[in-house]
Amino acid sequence: MNPQYIEKRSFEIITEIIQKEYPDKKIPKEQQNIVKRVIHTTADFEYLDTLCFCNDAINRGKQALKKGISIVTDTQMVKSGINKKTIERLGGEVYCFMSDNDVSEQSKKHNTTRAFASMDKASQMQKELIFAIGNAPTALIRLYELIQQKKIVTPALIIAVPVGFVNVVQSKELILSLDVPCIVAKGRKGGSNVAAAICNALLYEVIAEK
Repeated sequence: MNPQYIEKRSFEIITEIIQKEYPDKKIPKEQQNIVKRVIHTTADFEYLDTLCFCNDAINRGKQALKKGISIVTDTQMVKSGINKKTIERLGGEVYCFMSDNDVSEQSKKHNTTRAFASMDKASQMQKELIFAIGNAPTALIRLYELIQQKKIVTPALIIAVPVGFVNVVQSKELILSLDVPCIVAKGRKGGSNVAAAICNALLYEVIAEK
C-alpha cells in the first residue's frame, strides 16, 4: 500500500474511533487536524483531553507561517520531523541551536542545559518566531523568563509539549500563564514527534488555504 493511502486510512480510523469510543468529545473544527495528527503520530487518544489551545493559537500560528516566520526547536528530532519543503515554500526556516559550539560553551560556563542556553541564542535573533519545544522543559523555563524580562520578542506561537518527569508539568503551566498564543500538552506526555506533528498540521493547513 502506498504511503498516501496508509495516512488517509489512518485518519479515517482515528475519526471512527473518536466517534465510536468518545461520543461526548466535541473537538472544535479548527483544532481537529492538529489533534488527529498528534493521535496519528502517537496512537494515544489521551491527547483529546490534554491538548490546550490558548489565545487564538491556531489562527495566530497560521497567520505567522503565511508571513514566512521561522520556527525554533529544542531538538534535532523536531527539526528533522518538520516538513522543510513546505515551510521553505512559505519563506520560513527551522532552527535548532542545540549543537552549536557557542551554545555548548554558554551552558558549561553558566552550568545550565544546552536547551536553556539555546533559548538565549534564539533571543538574539530579535524577531518574531514560533517556538516548538518537544523535549526540554528547561527550554520552556528559559523562554518564560526571557519573555517576562522583555529580552525576547513576543513569540507568534509557543508549542509546549516536552515529555518527562522533572519540571515538565510545571514548565508547561508557566507557558499557560503567559498572555501569548500557545498549544500545550498538559501533563507529562509529549515529545519531539508531537511538536513536529503540530507544526506540520499547521503548515499543511496554510498550504491548503493558499
